Amino acid sequence: MNAHQIIKGPIITEKLDSERETHRHYAFNVDLKANKDNIKQAIQQLFKVTVTGIRTSVHRGKVKRMGKNIGKRSNWKRAIVTLKEGDKIDLFEGNA
Repeated sequence: MNAHQIIKGPIITEKLDSERETHRHYAFNVDLKANKDNIKQAIQQLFKVTVTGIRTSVHRGKVKRMGKNIGKRSNWKRAIVTLKEGDKIDLFEGNA
């Protein structure tokens, strides 16, 4: 897998914004099959930063109903990445 297949996109919420400002934590939606080593290499390759820690969690998809039909959303994996002091990812900084 290449870095773009491992990292699917950022997760941006108010709670994660405060974590980013105080603890240098950044959250990403990642591939279910990716392990911590793969995620670390992908983040360092894509954003040119140094990763000091990674926490991952797998979230089960919700069961949803559309009329008579019952379906299930896909499971997804979140990775919270801690960066070295002084490093930051401009994708989250909002240069507007």
